[in-house]
Amino acid sequence: MKYILGLLLVLCTTLAAHARNPLDFTLLKLGNDPAGPTLLVIGGIQGDEPGGFNAAGVLASHYAITKGNVWVVPNLNFPSIINRSRGLHGDMNRKFARLGKEDPEYNTVEKIKSIILHPQVDLILNLHDGSGFYRPKWENSVRNPDRWGQSVIIDQESLEDSRFGNLAAMATVAVADANNALLVPEHLYHLKNTRTRDGDVEMEKTLTYFAINHGKPAFGVEASKSFNTATRAYYHVRILESFMRQAGIRFERDFTLTPEGLEAAMNRNLHLAFHDGRLKLDMDNIRSTLRYMPLSRNAGNDFIPSKPLLTVVDEGNGYRVYYGNNRITQLMPQYFDYDDSLKTLRLMVDGKQTAAPIGSMVQVGEAFEVTPEEGYRVNVIGFTRSGVENECGISISKNDIMDAYSIDKAGTVYRVEVYRENKFSGMVLVRFGDANVHLVQNNAPPSEDTMGR
Repeated sequence: MKYILGLLLVLCTTLAAHARNPLDFTLLKLGNDPAGPTLLVIGGIQGDEPGGFNAAGVLASHYAITKGNVWVVPNLNFPSIINRSRGLHGDMNRKFARLGKEDPEYNTVEKIKSIILHPQVDLILNLHDGSGFYRPKWENSVRNPDRWGQSVIIDQESLEDSRFGNLAAMATVAVADANNALLVPEHLYHLKNTRTRDGDVEMEKTLTYFAINHGKPAFGVEASKSFNTATRAYYHVRILESFMRQAGIRFERDFTLTPEGLEAAMNRNLHLAFHDGRLKLDMDNIRSTLRYMPLSRNAGNDFIPSKPLLTVVDEGNGYRVYYGNNRITQLMPQYFDYDDSLKTLRLMVDGKQTAAPIGSMVQVGEAFEVTPEEGYRVNVIGFTRSGVENECGISISKNDIMDAYSIDKAGTVYRVEVYRENKFSGMVLVRFGDANVHLVQNNAPPSEDTMGR
């Protein structure tokens, strides 16, 4: 459990610096071993390949590195990810040989190049989802040498004078490790050598070949687009773990390595926090639109996501929340100045007194009651009582709140908002249902370098 708490602390520190362009890519650094090897993992260079960027996202959020180091960029081409596009401005993975400064992605490409060339980086994996199933010999239209899925790609056999320069040998081990854990035999992996230096003009433009030309071992990893996202991510993670073991990187993870376990990990602990966590929204089964959200006018840049694939995009009259290539919800704001004076909210929950930090969630079995605080007004969204403006000191059960005002589709989570005069002081969520622990989910925000456009 200690390593999970430590990982959360690192991630919270990392993502807290996200108050820049919400579509910047994010570099997360896992591990603290200056003498150990460093693996750089990149996902999302093409926005329509969710297996790759979700696998990188899980690596960033659900692994602890106990020896060596792993740097993760799960969302390199974030604008294309949220638009489900291979590339809004062309294929980013064809921009590493030459690129004019007028290209909209020039800064992004230059910054990822600088990370690749960092002296600490020893090897690079670029995660993709590819068409069909690569086979060295023609089998049919889906399984043949022109397909990319289920392959580990090298540009050449080896790279001299490099710590991990035996590219073919490492890729062969990774292929074997994946094939020892196939879900069905037809999912077989193969090594694909593009022999780029022999005149493959397209591959000369790629990220991996840029790395190779600068003395950095690099591999492409392809899961088949024939699979759903969780299955693609499963195979990516199998390959990732093989390369980590081969590099001498030791790790722990907090999920079972199956497609089901990966899918659960992808969707666990999804929440957004605004204004230093004073307003936190649980994304679990959230409604498609939340209205009258008490936000500041810079909310589109002042938010903390619990995971790097979670972001907020300002659309003028509201904010769309994306997780990877999925639009989760739309926030329709009601703008307020913020008041930071209140740190906790006192409540009576099922007959027991508790102090809930602002921004936390409280589990309620039967009923709750907010203890009055002098100078503050409470508004329980969805609860009304004639003639009552401050809803402190009232015992409220689930039946007293209109289901339509819950933040989740199941009608179990509700907003308890606190105001001081005309300023918003923060919010606590209450979740109705059986539980042994009343106070949950008050994680500090996820060391990050945010890089990108």
